[in-house]
Amino acid sequence: MLNIQGKTHPFPVGKNYNKATGAGLIIALGIIYGDIGTSPLYVLNEIIKGRVISEALILGSLSCIIWTLTLQTTVKYVILTLKADNKGEGGIFSLYALVRRRKRWLVIPAMLGGAALLADGIITPPITVTSAIEGLKQINSLSHIHQSTIVGIVIGIITFLFLLQQFGTASIGKFFGPIMFLWFSMLAVLGSAHLMDDIQIFKALSPHYAIELLTTYPKGFWLLGAVFLCTTGAEALYSDLGHCGKANIRVSWGFVKICLILNYLGQGAWLLANYNGQIINVDGFNPFIGIMPYWFKLTGIIISTIAAVIASQALISGSFTLISEAMRLNLWPKMKIVYPTEEKGQLYIPGISLLMFIGCIGVVLFFQKSENMGAAYGLAITLCMISTSILFANYLVSQRVKPFFIYIYLAVYLLIESSFLIANLQKFLNGGYVTLLVGGGLFLVMYVWYRSRKIKNRYVEFVRLEQYIPLIQELSNDKTISKHATHLVYMTSANNPKEIEHKIIYSILNKKPKRADIYWFVHVDVIDEPYTCEYNVEHIIPNDIIRVEFRLGFRMEQRINLMFRKVVDDLVNNKEVNITSRYESLEKNNVAGDFQFVVLEKYLSQDNELPFFERIIMKLYFWLKEISLGEERGFGLDPSNVSIEKFPLIVAPVADLKLKRVYHDGLEGE
Repeated sequence: MLNIQGKTHPFPVGKNYNKATGAGLIIALGIIYGDIGTSPLYVLNEIIKGRVISEALILGSLSCIIWTLTLQTTVKYVILTLKADNKGEGGIFSLYALVRRRKRWLVIPAMLGGAALLADGIITPPITVTSAIEGLKQINSLSHIHQSTIVGIVIGIITFLFLLQQFGTASIGKFFGPIMFLWFSMLAVLGSAHLMDDIQIFKALSPHYAIELLTTYPKGFWLLGAVFLCTTGAEALYSDLGHCGKANIRVSWGFVKICLILNYLGQGAWLLANYNGQIINVDGFNPFIGIMPYWFKLTGIIISTIAAVIASQALISGSFTLISEAMRLNLWPKMKIVYPTEEKGQLYIPGISLLMFIGCIGVVLFFQKSENMGAAYGLAITLCMISTSILFANYLVSQRVKPFFIYIYLAVYLLIESSFLIANLQKFLNGGYVTLLVGGGLFLVMYVWYRSRKIKNRYVEFVRLEQYIPLIQELSNDKTISKHATHLVYMTSANNPKEIEHKIIYSILNKKPKRADIYWFVHVDVIDEPYTCEYNVEHIIPNDIIRVEFRLGFRMEQRINLMFRKVVDDLVNNKEVNITSRYESLEKNNVAGDFQFVVLEKYLSQDNELPFFERIIMKLYFWLKEISLGEERGFGLDPSNVSIEKFPLIVAPVADLKLKRVYHDGLEGE
């Protein structure tokens, strides 16, 4: 087995992965719960906006929050979905990798879920940081602070956060866990201090009040759009499975859930005790800041801001991981990936960082206030949760779970999540269209990249390699042709080692004959397991034609240049190949021969007659290809050893060309 990067799984199955540890629990607090943990900053504020404070509203809303956290987060994600671990890894694309061989159409919910998560990552930093900073308005000496000043501070914090990404978060990440432990402890203490403000608040633990709110309260059903914000971070529980381990997530969630519920109950009791029967129209009002003692407000706002930054960091890092997985699964254009530290899982994608930064700043400038952002928040992530439900149901089928239980699972969660989706649609005109436009754009990129690959595959022609072996050998020995390279290396997409693309044979024999001493065909097979890194070698003709196949997990970096050198070293050490230059002057001095990679790059030929829709898809594909990494950089090859060869992509040749011959005497040919 080849392990080039020296990376090992953080929680190997059967070892630490299924065992909770003190360090693992702290890491889980720092990485996983930022989004869901900062929701008390804005959830109740969004619910009470423009409404009369009453027992029916507060008890019903809190009951909805408690049972949403229980059914969605605890039951669906913590108990059920965490079972679908892909060699210890989680997330929408890890789940898709487990089930993609069942049904081809499952790629659609996978792409929808991935796009929705990215859209969520763009709006979470603005709403959490803005909600925290707006708390300054509830300090008397700062109560007249202008909203433009708030916006400026938020933009400054977000800008600083994105500037940090290029350096990695290995060092500051160590403090995330203890800070988030302080944050959740603060939530619990602040909430508990106000529980006795109105003892009736404990009635909210009963689902009766949730049902009553949804069925009898005026427009109560539409409040689900605001209630849903309490569980938007649930997907992160599953996405960060590989960083923390199943047991650590399940144990730490118990602590987090108690702290969240205590805080929500405390906010509710405080509202009933102080504002029952009123509509609150105070600019910058937030019950989360309101339950803080006055002497603690500034400190509390600082801690809230730090927690919001940590929540934002978790989503940004998660977006980088998500895109890297999509690239390996051929669902996203290849982009430059930087590994700023040796920390496992630490990666930085400059293009995505810039896209998210522009998106975050755009959201802040467009919405200005956190209450306006709440109108746009949540709509996209409901689509992600529905996608996860569909993929997980297919996972249950693959695990031979009885159909009865699968149908119950689908019925319950599609009903709950469809209700949230319908309620969130009310937000569409109030800003929800922003996240749907962002998510729709991201989905379009994924769909174009995926669909164009299907169209291209109609063109790829494979031939039997054995038919061309004698010709290649003759070419290798034909000294009338100048040598192209000692070692000529082609990247091949042929899964069958007995086949090769016709375009490669054409490149070697026809376009401009390329004589070499040894021909190497390298194939990369991206498999459904996340961290597999191995290779095998087939000597088709010893010391003449060699095929190397890399089997890489969808989370492994494709550093083919480095990996190929390691393979060659292993073969030389095992005396399986002689890489010494065949030039007489160099051979007698035992000088190694040169290696030349040939990358075949496609362009859309004019000789195509594609249907309108496919023509649009292919034009968009080649536009995306122009702004993404080339094939050589995508595979991690050294540009100095790579030659790019263009060839036309003809997927739908013109069937009937209307062309006739005309003679000089004016007579037409037959």
